[in-house]
Amino acid sequence: MEITTAMIKELRAATNAGVSDCKEALIKADGDFKKAVDFLREKGVATAAKRADRQASNGVVELYAHGAGRVGVMIEVNCETDFVARSESFRHFAHELALQIAAAAPKYISDKDIPESELLHEAEIAKRRAIEEGKPEAVAGKIVEGRLNKYKDEVCLLRQAHIRDETVTIEKLLNQTIASTGENVVIRRFQRWELGEGLGE
Repeated sequence: MEITTAMIKELRAATNAGVSDCKEALIKADGDFKKAVDFLREKGVATAAKRADRQASNGVVELYAHGAGRVGVMIEVNCETDFVARSESFRHFAHELALQIAAAAPKYISDKDIPESELLHEAEIAKRRAIEEGKPEAVAGKIVEGRLNKYKDEVCLLRQAHIRDETVTIEKLLNQTIASTGENVVIRRFQRWELGEGLGE
């Protein structure tokens, strides 16, 4: 099947991958758009793993205020070179993360950041709920595990569904950015403030 410029352009728009990567994906997928997208996503994950050890000391600190100043977000996103740090696509990625944090209020970047005591506390709550709902002991463990995973999906930025496209997690978005920039990209830290937060505590 002939791979046209229009097909490459469409795939680029959907995945943010480079021209040669899009062409290769379409050739391997024999022109099948969905298969080409899957190929690029898998390649993005593999690329991200390869680049994870490279030093990311450039980047941007993105500031975002939402709801006429009711919610504020500050996030640091790192990459390897100043060239990528100044690129429009990298800055757009940092901005998208700030919007995500404002809207979805994660507490941590990844599940590795959740304190063990918090996980034990959540597991205890889930276990008590399962017992109160009269669930048999044999399935209670599975229910606790499921609820803990749901909790991690809610509080960890990388596990959250993207607010613009719920089929894509923030981790997938990060891997796509790594694949398209060709650099290691790291979400270093973030802070979210909400007006009046903690006043009633």
